[in-house]
Amino acid sequence: MKAAYLLDGAIQTGNLPDPEPGPGQVLVRTHSCGMCASDLHLKLHGERLIEWSNANDGPFKIDLSRPLVMGHEYVGEVVDYGPATQRIVPKGTRVTSPPSVPTPSGPRIVGLSNDCPGGFGELMVLSEDMLCVIPDDLETDRAAMSEPLGVGLGYVRNARLTAEDTPLVVGCGAIGLAMIMALKLTNSRPIIASDYSAARRDLAARAGADIVIDPADASPFGPQGARTPNVIFECVGVPGVLDQIIRNCATGARIIVPGWCLEPDQMLTVCAHTKGLNLQFGGAPKPEDFHRALRSIADGSIDPGSWLGRRVGLSAVAEELAKVGDPMNPIRVVVDPRLD
Repeated sequence: MKAAYLLDGAIQTGNLPDPEPGPGQVLVRTHSCGMCASDLHLKLHGERLIEWSNANDGPFKIDLSRPLVMGHEYVGEVVDYGPATQRIVPKGTRVTSPPSVPTPSGPRIVGLSNDCPGGFGELMVLSEDMLCVIPDDLETDRAAMSEPLGVGLGYVRNARLTAEDTPLVVGCGAIGLAMIMALKLTNSRPIIASDYSAARRDLAARAGADIVIDPADASPFGPQGARTPNVIFECVGVPGVLDQIIRNCATGARIIVPGWCLEPDQMLTVCAHTKGLNLQFGGAPKPEDFHRALRSIADGSIDPGSWLGRRVGLSAVAEELAKVGDPMNPIRVVVDPRLD
């Protein structure tokens, strides 16, 4: 198959062996795959993640000296079945799934495993038991946003918000916007959002934020009318942001950390002690979050359409991935391997 893959620190494009579906797996031809900031983080800082995973039997079974086909926000078409499959979903059906595949040696993350190539290639193998059929009237690229929106729903569920809580979303990239949409869907109001980028602030307001703040002009951590944010979602994922939140947030606040930071970070823990802060790292969303995200996109209660920008083929992956961190870039550039 043709694929764009990470090898020796660079994105390359070429032919790789077709993946073969094992027991309980299906072969899927990629139609659409969102380009995520975590793909860029892995390219730039993946060694630290892999070193930790290898030392602690973590889920990131990656060998960077072998081709790694990234891409974990995908929609594809069923083209074949492995052994011991029920074959309930007919060939030609558009499907998506949470990016996890059970294997005899443990679960593998699609797009974060050499043996489970992601959507930056023509073909993927997915678990039959985890397939979600795409409704006929749902646009493919929108359906591919189920994974990041499921992340938002998972973190908001884990936050266990009450009517007395006031949420603040720091950083309005894809995960921050997913938090805002999830907060709106669960009727957690008012929703406060903060980002230095005017374009991202506009997207936050369109996603459902009630109060949108430019932190260059005013602190988002202080009173906003009658409410002071006390549940803060750190959705930036770069060193220093968590420490800034700890120093500036209200006493007794809960800090939820969806942002992936693969670089070493530090924080003034005595400040967190003194304020009695609670820091929560959420882990992976559950399949129920993914399914709810897909249903919500399908029925229109969540619409990620404003995220979607260019559609590109495999030959453009290296160039486009380098732009992911630019706030003027679309929230999601979508890769379609069939375009090359």
